Amino acid sequence: MSLRKRLFAALALSAAATSAQAAEEVVVYSSRIDELIKPVFDAYTAKTGVPIKFITDKEAPLMQRIKAEGDNGVADLLITVDAGNLWQAEQMGILQPFTSPTIDANIPPQYRSSSHAWTGLSLRARTIVYSTDRVQPSELSTYEALADSNWEGRLCLRTGKKVYNQSLTATLIETHGAAKAEQIIQGWVNNLATDVFADDNAVILAVDAGQCDVGIVNTYYFGRLHKANPELRAKLFWPNQNDRGVHVNLSGVGLTQHAPHAEAAKKLVEWMTTPEAQSLFAEINQEFPANPAVKPSSEVAAWGSFKADSLPVEVAGKRQAEAIKMMDRVGWN
Repeated sequence: MSLRKRLFAALALSAAATSAQAAEEVVVYSSRIDELIKPVFDAYTAKTGVPIKFITDKEAPLMQRIKAEGDNGVADLLITVDAGNLWQAEQMGILQPFTSPTIDANIPPQYRSSSHAWTGLSLRARTIVYSTDRVQPSELSTYEALADSNWEGRLCLRTGKKVYNQSLTATLIETHGAAKAEQIIQGWVNNLATDVFADDNAVILAVDAGQCDVGIVNTYYFGRLHKANPELRAKLFWPNQNDRGVHVNLSGVGLTQHAPHAEAAKKLVEWMTTPEAQSLFAEINQEFPANPAVKPSSEVAAWGSFKADSLPVEVAGKRQAEAIKMMDRVGWN
């Protein structure tokens, strides 16, 4: 073979390899901050050689971007927090369902879409935080009991505009019916010690500072603050252990409707449900693994075990609009 032909062949092989690599690249739109997701992607790339490009932003702009891109979509996957957001993405028509025996084996059905449009990757409990100075655990029991008059002027809450509280309210509607659920959240609003806060960190710090005695927060916010300040005078309590259990929500992932690299993206999703990836999620995010075969990190495990609500988390999406209207009515702004 002449030098010219050998050079042409080498260039052709190089171009083919480059094309194959480009075809394998997975593009992810993620509402999770870089430091919580990049180590997982790096581990997958190191294991498989598949490059992952990811863009981070708030969930609403990302979902609108996917919708606007349409047939010319760039993203293969959407990663976001809360089943309410994943449900919204599904209703917008920007996710495509796919079935996977691997995902079905690794993630319990209550943490997956019934239509297979998305699956949970990590879990967080939205639970009660209390002052260790002013509250005895024996005084606490259920979410519902925080509406009782003995908590008047003692409760702190995050804004009702956040999807985490909307999802909690949605599950109350599903469990108790609309009338009873509205009585409960009206009781919470009546018992507020102060105006609602912008985020869960502020709620925990208010409990620690004595501004209120109890609050409702996601566990990973507590984990991050406790890690920074082990002397935090606040502690988690697991409510409703004698009935339905603690409200659990998730971060999750869905395959976009027009994913350019759908098969490569499916493989990434499947891997993210395996023990290897689930351990990474749990350690980095201070969340609970969605795969029940994987243990939480030692720090998370130290908070104690609890019974979780078995209600399918997609209820948070199905009841979201109803929950928002109800929260507006009672003044949970």
